[in-house]
Amino acid sequence: MISLKNKRINKQQGFTIVELLIVIVVIGILAAIVITTFAGVQKKARDSDRKSDASSMSKQAEVYFGENSKYPSLANFNDAAFRTANLKGLSDSAITAPGGTAALVGSGAAINNYQYVATPAGCDNGAAGDCSGFTLTATLESSTTPFVVTGSNN
Repeated sequence: MISLKNKRINKQQGFTIVELLIVIVVIGILAAIVITTFAGVQKKARDSDRKSDASSMSKQAEVYFGENSKYPSLANFNDAAFRTANLKGLSDSAITAPGGTAALVGSGAAINNYQYVATPAGCDNGAAGDCSGFTLTATLESSTTPFVVTGSNN
């Protein structure tokens, strides 16, 4: 007589190909969801940094205006010595957009830089006249609407 015990020992156990494929597909779907969510959170965090930087620069420009009756020019903002002497609350990292360079641009704001336009056009707080206003723009990753801050003595 053959024992049932012997038949169980000879039976091979394991996962089928279908079971393995189902597990791999489920893990892939979960990984895709996590990666997509994490990327969105990172974009929002960088946009928050951009808004904070733009607000800091705007506040420092207003403080400078309060002391000097003129706003800094683009060249002033990009001059580290000027920032150190006149915009004491503004760190070098504040004018650097996440992933960008340590300089403001006069036109064509992209995600990796901030745009600062002093008004009237061509003002330099010297021979070309004092700057009486400004527009500061930060292009956001998670929105088509840029973050814009303006200042004017009017």
